[in-house]
Parts: sequence; C-alpha cells; structure tokens
Amino acid sequence: MEILSQMWSFLGLLTVLQNILPSQLLSLLHSFYESLQDLFTPYSYFEIPEFNGYCSVDLNDLYRHGSLYLNSVNPSATCRRLTLSRSKSSNCISFTVAPNHTIHDTFNGHSISWTHHVETVQDSLEEKRSFTLKLPKRHRQTLLKPYLDHVISSAEEFERVSRERRLYTNNGHGSYESGWVSVAFRHPSTFDTLALEPELKKQIMEDLTAFAKGREFYHRVGRAWKRGYLLYGPPGSGKSSLIAAMANYLCYDVYDLELTKVTDNSELRALLIQTTNRSVIVIEDIDCSVDLTMDRLSKRSLRSRAQSHATIKGDADQENGRVTLSGLLNFTDGLWSCCGEERIIVFTTNHRDNVDPALVRCGRMDVHVSLGRCGMHAFKVLAKNYLNLDSHPMFQLVETCISSGGSLTPAQIGEVLLRNRWNPDVAMKEVVSDMQSQLQTQNNQGGGGADYDEIAMTRSPESALAVGSPELWDSSPTKVGRNGKKWKQGSSAGSAEKKVNFLVRLRSLTKSDCDRKVL
Repeated sequence: MEILSQMWSFLGLLTVLQNILPSQLLSLLHSFYESLQDLFTPYSYFEIPEFNGYCSVDLNDLYRHGSLYLNSVNPSATCRRLTLSRSKSSNCISFTVAPNHTIHDTFNGHSISWTHHVETVQDSLEEKRSFTLKLPKRHRQTLLKPYLDHVISSAEEFERVSRERRLYTNNGHGSYESGWVSVAFRHPSTFDTLALEPELKKQIMEDLTAFAKGREFYHRVGRAWKRGYLLYGPPGSGKSSLIAAMANYLCYDVYDLELTKVTDNSELRALLIQTTNRSVIVIEDIDCSVDLTMDRLSKRSLRSRAQSHATIKGDADQENGRVTLSGLLNFTDGLWSCCGEERIIVFTTNHRDNVDPALVRCGRMDVHVSLGRCGMHAFKVLAKNYLNLDSHPMFQLVETCISSGGSLTPAQIGEVLLRNRWNPDVAMKEVVSDMQSQLQTQNNQGGGGADYDEIAMTRSPESALAVGSPELWDSSPTKVGRNGKKWKQGSSAGSAEKKVNFLVRLRSLTKSDCDRKVL
C-alpha cells in the first residue's frame, strides 16, 4: 500500500508540474528523454505518417505501400488483432493492423517490426495514422534502403494481382478527360483453358514473362517499355480468347480501341494519354476498322494529280478530319507511345497481307502469332474443357483427320462439344463427321492451290510464332513442315487419289467402330 501511495503521489506531482511548467520546457524535457532512450536502445525508429506535411493533404505513398506490403506478408501470423475489409475494386480481403499493435517481419536475417499508431485529433473527428518502423541500429545504414525497395516492389506486385481489372472502350469523346468507359473485366480465358499447341503456348508465356520483368532492360537500352503483338488467322481461331488470356496472365487492364469512333489523330493521342500503365491496348480487325491500308497509295496518286499548291492544301485539310496511317504509326511507335510504361499493343486481323507493312514491322508489332485450325494437342484441351475427357477411342480418328488436313477451328469444334456436352460419344462422332465433310469438300475442290488463309490455318506449331519484319514474309503460298523445309501447296492427281482412298478407309473405320458399340 505504501508503494502505491508513493506512485500516486509521484503521478500527482507530474500532473502539477505539467500544468505549472511552460510548454517549451516540457518539450525540451521530452526531447531529452527520447534522446536518452535512443542512446541506450539497440534499435532505430522511423515514423511513416499517412500524409506528408503539416496540412495533411498530400498522401504519403510510402504509407500506402507499407499497408499493401503488410497485406502481402499475411500479418495474421504475427499480429493478434487485425481489421478485415474488402472493397468493390479488389478481389481479396485486406488486413488493417489494429491501433498500437505490431507486426514482425524479417529481411536478410534481421528482425524488423511495424507498429500502427492511430491518434484522434483534439476537437475533431479526424484520426492521425502512422507506422513506426523499427530496425537494428547497427545495420540501419545498409538495411533501410534495400528493405524499403523490397517493400515497394512487393506492394506494387500485390496491388497488381489483387485489384479488380477493368475493360475499357472509347466513348467517342477522347478529347475530354473521360474518353474511356469501363466495366469489370472477368473473362475466364486462361492459358490453361486455351486451345493452343503446347510449344506456341510456351513461347507466348515466356515472352510475356520476359516483358513484364524487363523494366531495367528497356531503360538500359533506351526503348519504350512496350511490346506489340499481331494476331492473325481465320474467324474462330481464338484471337480474342488469347488476348483475354494474356491480360489474365499479366493481371493487366484491357483497352479495346474502336477506331471508327475516333474523329482524328489528336483524339487518338488524347486516348493514348488517358490509358494507364500495365494495360493491353487492343485494335481488332485492323485491316477493316478504318481505311488505312491504301493511305500511302492514295497520297502518291494525289501528289501526282495535284496541279497547284491549293489542291494539295485542300487534300491535307480533308485528311485532318480522320485517323490517318501516320497518326496510328505515331500512336504505336512515335514519341507519344512512350508517355506510359508496361503496355502491350495488340492488332488482330483475319488477313495479314491486307495490313500495311509499316504498321506491323519490327518495333511496332514485335511478335506475329499465327492462329488457325486445331492441332491434336489443342483438340485434347477442348475435349478436356467441354467433355472432361482425357482419352477416347475416337481420338485416333480425330488425329488422322487432322494430319490429313480435315481440321476445324477451335470455335467450330467448341460449338459441337458444347451442344453435345452431356453425351461425349455423340460429340466425338459429330466432330469426326464434320472433319470428314471438310476433307470431302477439299477433295471436291480438286486440291487446288490454297490461299493465304488456308496456309495460315495449317501451319505447323514450330512456325506458328514468327518474330520479324514483313519483309521476311513468304511472297508465295508455302507451307512449313516439321523438318523446316518449305513447300508449295499445289494439286496433283496422286494427292487427290490418296485423299479419296483415305476417305473410304476412314468411313469404313467409323462405321465398324459404331457397329461394335451397338453390339
């Protein structure tokens, strides 16, 4: 009791002194006490307030990164009390450290702690929040900067993965502040569900991974941190699904640019400025969105027919009211293309030869991906997705049809499997029947020379991913075989006869297989 009485007397004396002594002297005594404490403690303390400055209007980005980082390290393992929340713009549940509680962390073998402080401002409902970062005093010079760099990079990665992604489209008012409107991007396509040959899928994923991790490389070589993809192939070959899989793989937003809504080049530049970093900018059907392919030829003809300076000026004024090839080139590879970082620009087309070569050269479209009809591996992916089949007796017939040129696009096969998803046997029979019809159609056409689309649909997986300039494209219709050789796809009596014999054998096999199932 005597000890308690002395303690109450001491506290009373402190209260009296606090009321009597001037505030400047009390502040000096408090500073002296903190200096004395810092002298004997083995730790250094760093305050990270929520806002910068005295007026509390400028948000401290380091405080936000600290909050995100503590979410990424699972603070529930080291903290007794947390506040759970979930916002509409996030796919994950976020943690907030309760006031005056501490989270422990380790970095390079050193123990580090974060303490969350929340103070109520006097005569106000506002709260003053801050983190106190505690580091070993002996290693603070060599530990502070690397640890903060680690915190920022981990926080940015966590924010990229956990936030809700958006799908944007231009609303026709690109010259204003809100040139884009958006909805939540929840497309289910991933590289696991994509009907692509394994080698092609692996090459695309490796290229995307190298791009996402290439910040230092692009800065070192002096190039804008962007990459261009040209996806070409017939309708139904999976171009849009591949774009969605790329966005889901990198956790990027998607900007679907509709060129027909863009009035001129100035609006196109304004739309580019309004896009964010870590995004995929898509222009689908680039060869038929606007009349860009013949811009160069029309300009030459206009110059040749121009008889005076007034005529040339009038033609130039007419071009100012629309998107031109020059404006789109500056959009993809000009000075305005470097106004942001970590962007992927994707062009799609059904006919690669109809696209102006200046649009798809190296530096603008760095990677050319040929998408076409299903190979056997891609077909197995579709059978697994739609029918949950890993194997089936008719897989061998399907493989024979594919190797003989009777393959279908992923959309065609997917429609058949979707329609018969409750009966795998019927689905497989209908797929084989459609492939046989495709072979019969080719045979009735006499095995004539295939056009560009047919060649693109039957390219081997080794040649499906092409990186290079349009100058390297083949001028003649050729097909690349597995041995690396190129051969022209023509017609002959021998090849037609082989197809007829193959169809007879295939139908007999199918019929015998059906008879066995009936018996």
